[in-house]
Amino acid sequence: MPTQRRKLGDLGEKLACKFLKNNGYSVLEVNYQKRIGEIDVIVKSGEIIHFIEVKTRTKKSSDKYGLPQEAVTSHKKKRLIRTALFYLAEHKHSDNTNWQIDVIAIIIDENRNKAKINHIENAISYDSL
Repeated sequence: MPTQRRKLGDLGEKLACKFLKNNGYSVLEVNYQKRIGEIDVIVKSGEIIHFIEVKTRTKKSSDKYGLPQEAVTSHKKKRLIRTALFYLAEHKHSDNTNWQIDVIAIIIDENRNKAKINHIENAISYDSL
C-alpha cells in the first residue's frame, strides 16, 4: 500500500504531466527507471528533450522545510545528469541532441484541491557532474 508521501509524489507527477501537456510539451516517458537512477518525466518541446524532476510538498511542509526545489541535492543532480545521459545513449540520440534538466516544484494545499506549479527550466547544468 502506497505511503502518504508516495501518494503525494504520484499526484505531483500527474499534475506536472497535465501542466506540461497544456503548455505544448509531448510526454515521452513517465518514471523512467534504471539502476543508475530515475527521472520522473521526460518530455519534448520542439527539438529539446527535457528531463524533469518533480518535487511536491504540501503548503504546511513547505513552510516548515523550505521550497520543493530546494530538496534537489547535489547528489540527486549528479544522478539526474547521469541518468539523462544514459537515456540519450539508450535511445541512440546523437551528441548534438539538445537536452536539459528542469525541475517542476509543486506546492499543494492540505486538501489537495489547489496547486501552485513552478516550472524551473534548465535548473541543473551539465557542469554539476
